Amino acid sequence: MGFLSSLLGKKKAFPALSSDDEKKIALGSDTDARLKLAMNPSSSREILCYMAVKDQNADVRSVLAERLSQLLPELSGDKQSVLYKYVVEALGALALDEVLKVRLALSSVLKDYADAPPDVVTRLAKDVERQVSEPILRYCMALPDEALLEILKGHPASWTIGAIASRPEISGPVSGAIIDTGDREAGRLLLENSGANISLDQLRYIVNDARRYPEWQKPVAMRKNLPPEIAYELIGFVDQSVRTVLLERTDFPADMSEELAEIVKRRVEFGKETGETPQEKVARYFREGRINEELIGDALAVRDYLFVKLVLSGILLLPLSSIETVFETKSAKAITAMCWKSGLSMRTALRMQQDVAKVPFKELIYPRGGTDYPLSETDMVWQLDFIGVPNAKG
Repeated sequence: MGFLSSLLGKKKAFPALSSDDEKKIALGSDTDARLKLAMNPSSSREILCYMAVKDQNADVRSVLAERLSQLLPELSGDKQSVLYKYVVEALGALALDEVLKVRLALSSVLKDYADAPPDVVTRLAKDVERQVSEPILRYCMALPDEALLEILKGHPASWTIGAIASRPEISGPVSGAIIDTGDREAGRLLLENSGANISLDQLRYIVNDARRYPEWQKPVAMRKNLPPEIAYELIGFVDQSVRTVLLERTDFPADMSEELAEIVKRRVEFGKETGETPQEKVARYFREGRINEELIGDALAVRDYLFVKLVLSGILLLPLSSIETVFETKSAKAITAMCWKSGLSMRTALRMQQDVAKVPFKELIYPRGGTDYPLSETDMVWQLDFIGVPNAKG
């Protein structure tokens, strides 16, 4: 119940007043009379706007915050009208009111209005008082993405990030900004939010973080329209309960479910302790002719990055230290060139950038057309020559 509703209680009859009478009351010192004028459904919109800016009584301004907010739906059809502009200006002043209950009254109404003035709700969203800002951050669909992104970049409190992560609809850029904050609880809320738009690239990073944040694993596994490549990666490291969620999804094709089950079996086998050193294990796979992209994908999935580096060292005839140096420099081009020379796909090259080198998001090199290497052969040969790969060409 809003402040106005609590004052009204049962329905009251209000007399219609002339313009002169309204002005006299608005300018007078009788607080009760001004309060009744603010609550009167017959009061002119112009006088309400005037009082919202000028009245000295917080109770009157609180009533006006609700009254003027409730006018927005009928006025939003003509946002160029003078009256609409007056109402927006009055609401803007109320959003900066020094009295908390006035701002609170305004926030409690505007949070539900999709046509609320963006500038006004942005002010409320940035309010220092949580009880004012949280309803706007969590529910108000009129709050623009620009404001949300600005707030998230300002290192806000955890509850602020959580409120944004719980919004009914969240755009891709805002989802990315939430993940970038590193807030674990907000990340979980975002993943559980069916209204959050999360891109494939964002999911890839989320999956990487999910290795460290077990509470993210099940929400990722349960997301609608989960891309196959994310399901394949998840299944390599999640616990049995999350594997069961993935294997029991009914929206996956039958052959995909069978393949997921096979991947689980294969990666469990890969991760078994054999008493071998990493070098001995890699040498055995080379002798058995089992070094292929599938195996490297399994190693990446279970985060056996030393195995991956040793395989690249064996294929490219480079010391392990040279391979490690390339990854440590986070050079997306050099990593891509190494994968190309090793006969691996560009998709694997991207995973190498993301998983092993932790290349910053903006510096990643992506497949062209979803599968092809985007660099020219000349560029890749130059990269290989630079890192000392023997017979770099071809």
